[in-house]
Amino acid sequence: DINVKDALVRTALHQAAANGHEVVVQLLMNKGADINAKNSSGLTALHQASANGHEAVVRLLVDKDADINVKDPSGLT
Repeated sequence: DINVKDALVRTALHQAAANGHEVVVQLLMNKGADINAKNSSGLTALHQASANGHEAVVRLLVDKDADINVKDPSGLT
């Protein structure tokens, strides 16, 4: 299951995006990873890539139609 979650409700896509692994992010998206899945903190892969300054990953996610309007628990997009 490409969308399996760990104890913190993180998917492989969350982890790859948070760490800036562009090739892995692309592979996971091509395999059908849920691009808008939220972790236990209510964050998506896009939130995590953005917060960690991974611009190339942000572009990949946005180009694959990641929802740019998903709000985090603080109400920020």
